[in-house]
Amino acid sequence: MGLIDLLHRWTGGLIGLLLAVLGLSGALLAHKPLLVMLPQVSEAQAQDTASLAAAAERIMAAPDRPRSLVFATRDFGLNQLSYPEAGSGAYATQAGDVVARWDSKWERPEIWLFDLHHHLFNGDTGEIVAGVAGLCGLGFVITGAILWWRMRRAFELRLWPRKFERFQILRHHRDIGIIMAPLLALSLMTGTIMVFRPVADAILGPGAAAAVTEALKAPPPRKAKLADDPDWTGMIETARRLYPTAEVRILSLPRGETGLISLRLRQQQEWLPNGRTTLYFAADTGELVLARDALALAPQVQAYNALYPLHAGKVGGLPYRLVVTLSGLTLTLLGSLTVWTFWFRRKPKRRRRDPVPAT
Repeated sequence: MGLIDLLHRWTGGLIGLLLAVLGLSGALLAHKPLLVMLPQVSEAQAQDTASLAAAAERIMAAPDRPRSLVFATRDFGLNQLSYPEAGSGAYATQAGDVVARWDSKWERPEIWLFDLHHHLFNGDTGEIVAGVAGLCGLGFVITGAILWWRMRRAFELRLWPRKFERFQILRHHRDIGIIMAPLLALSLMTGTIMVFRPVADAILGPGAAAAVTEALKAPPPRKAKLADDPDWTGMIETARRLYPTAEVRILSLPRGETGLISLRLRQQQEWLPNGRTTLYFAADTGELVLARDALALAPQVQAYNALYPLHAGKVGGLPYRLVVTLSGLTLTLLGSLTVWTFWFRRKPKRRRRDPVPAT
């Protein structure tokens, strides 16, 4: 038990602040529409084929054509565009009018917050560090529950420490941690699996990681150059013909030498906000190459696709977003106070004894 306590305290002291940053940024990102202070954010979603096709034709015909177009959702009434230049993008109305443009992620709080939460401003390396922090966080939940058990009779539910002193902070840390353990475990587990796909084998069963990799793999590359004026309308009409009730979510130009345009859809049964139902079209002719139905994928793959909605609060509406927010804020509180008590706590002052009067 002493070794567990030592490991829990020292690891928490070393990475507690990192977990606090991940928790706070995640809590804020759960409410992205509030961070984008543009009036068009609250516009109703347009998903009729004519409106989608008109917006795609207008946006993709621009001289500085974006590499991807994410269509508006029920909660976010703007289309989001991404350009080839790193960090550049734009918001456009559902009619195709650009209302905000940025050349750097630092110009938009929701963009740099996303990069902070997912990559710690350091690309793939930062993503790996965040994943390691998530694994450590799962360890904290397990070891914290073990350490709480021996002190369970002293349990007291308080949202804030009774006093801002080390003993009361540690007591609050222990008790609020055990209450929030299931939510913290869910947030940390889903985030870790998305970074380290092999961890899925431990949660979703043997072979899950390999099944996910195979199921999400793009078709073989084609020797096809992107046409000057692709038939965007025809692609959207094809998607609607195959999946009449699905939302059209992301239109992407070919990446590298794939020679394929992709169009992602979200069927009603899918939790993932942008769906995993994907259509691939030849970049030169617009011919349909492959249609992948997300609902026909293996159960392990469908479970994997549900991880991001659970992690980011993209399912269950406002009530579940508030649950995700609470989980993030709890992680922020526990992580920051752990660092404070470990590194910056003040030693208690010794009481000075009054001199004994001479008799």
